[in-house]
Order: sequence, then structure tokens, then C-alpha cells
Amino acid sequence: MFTPGTHAETFDEGLSIRKEVLGAAHVERSMANVSAFSKPVQDYVTEFCWGGIWSRPGLERAERSLVNLGVLTALGRSHELSVHVRGALRNGVTVEQIQEVLLQCAMYVGAPAALESFRIAEQVIRQELGDAAVDDAPPADAAEDAVGSDDAAAAAGGASTGAPAS
Repeated sequence: MFTPGTHAETFDEGLSIRKEVLGAAHVERSMANVSAFSKPVQDYVTEFCWGGIWSRPGLERAERSLVNLGVLTALGRSHELSVHVRGALRNGVTVEQIQEVLLQCAMYVGAPAALESFRIAEQVIRQELGDAAVDDAPPADAAEDAVGSDDAAAAAGGASTGAPAS
């Protein structure tokens, strides 16, 4: 069972998790560049989001990352999405999983939000993994296209009539 610690313990754990997920350089830069005005919100996010939520046992970090990608897409938070795409990759989320989450978002939050998220995710993936990671990725709908017609039968060696599968 999750047992919250003292504020200092929760903050320290949050800072550690935040560095592991987002990269120490990014977090240290964010913390160093914080003004007196925005320091309270940085501390709040570190303690309660990273220390209080990300430390919970119910979801793996990769799963939490996928949730964040969907939520940030729905909210249209482009900057945070780019940060969390990097974090998702660090957490072992695959390019295909990122693609699938964003594609599912298109159905629930609309194409414009998903298109923007695809653009951002592709840019981050290229930066982190190189062009081949996105240029050589199979299209998300390739399997569905094959299953949705009897072209799948032709691909498997059967005859194709060009008609949709029933």
C-alpha cells in the first residue's frame, strides 16, 4: 500500500523520479532557471505530481507516460507533450505505442489535436532516435487495411476479388 512520506521525503523522491524520466539535465536546468515567482509551482509539481503520483505502485512508468501523452494531446499542451514524449522514450515506450496512443486520441479529441501531437512527437522522436525511427515506422493502419479486405487472403496466397471482407 502506498504510504506518503514527509513533504521533504516526497519532494526528494519526486525530484529523483523527475530526473530519471525527463533527464537530469532538463530538470536541473528547469530548477536553476526558476524565478522566485514560479518556484512554488515547480516545488508543487515536483512534490505532488512526481513524488506523490509517479511513485505510486499501480502503474508502470511506461503506462503513466502513455496516459500523459493522451491527456496532453487532449489538452493541447504542446510544450509539455514534447517533454513527455522524451520521457516516454526514456521509460521504454516504443515509437509504435506513441503512434497508437496519438491515433486513438484522434477519435476522442479530434483530428486537429492529434495532428499537432503527431507533428510534435515526430520531431522529438527524430531528435532522440534519428530519422529512421519515424521514416521506417510501419503505418498504423497497415494491418487494419489488410484485415479489412480480402487482399489479406491474396497476401496469404489466396485469390483476391478486391471486395471487402465480410
